[in-house]
Amino acid sequence: MSDASEPDGRRESSGSTDTEGGGASRGVNRETTAPSRTDRLGTTSQQGTPYTESQVIMSTVKFVSPFALTYGLFVTFHGGGSPGGGFQGGAIAAAVVFMIAFAFGIDATRRWLANAVVVGLAVGGALVFAAIGLIPVALGGAFLQYDLLPVPLLDPVKYGMEAVEILGIATIVSGVLTGLFFVLARGFNRDGLDAPTIGRQPNGGTDADRGTTERGEP
Repeated sequence: MSDASEPDGRRESSGSTDTEGGGASRGVNRETTAPSRTDRLGTTSQQGTPYTESQVIMSTVKFVSPFALTYGLFVTFHGGGSPGGGFQGGAIAAAVVFMIAFAFGIDATRRWLANAVVVGLAVGGALVFAAIGLIPVALGGAFLQYDLLPVPLLDPVKYGMEAVEILGIATIVSGVLTGLFFVLARGFNRDGLDAPTIGRQPNGGTDADRGTTERGEP
């Protein structure tokens, strides 16, 4: 059967175009469309599950979070003489923020706990740790040589170690863990990680229907 008898709306699966007789190529519809990105679990729309309030969870977190934070402070302050320390206490304090976010919503928790506070905890803790460690170096000793700390009327080793645990390590761990939680909770950026590299379509055009730009050769 000749090509002239073919229906106009026929779809060809072979992918070839009719160029016989020097005529222009016919626009052929091909069934090679990729799956919609909204169906993939890695997309922002799939990750952004709507928050649903639960009175049971909210009431439980309201009751538990003060005790959990107190326990985190206890572990931090008593780490020098009992099991625990700044790392464990900072992780428990960050877990309290996680519980609040799960109960009351991540956006509400982010507005309550400003980004400046989270960054200040991490940066402030790092500065305290570096200062306590570098003061003995400036006095001719080694890094974190507590006995050279200029602490009058107090035991420099004991209080220097406590300062590193409480003001340094605990604040760094709590700030970093909370910051990472907020960053991961935002999901992928549609204009960044979520935008795939889409090649040219079979008809020579670009994949503009999905709101993405082609990252091919210039």
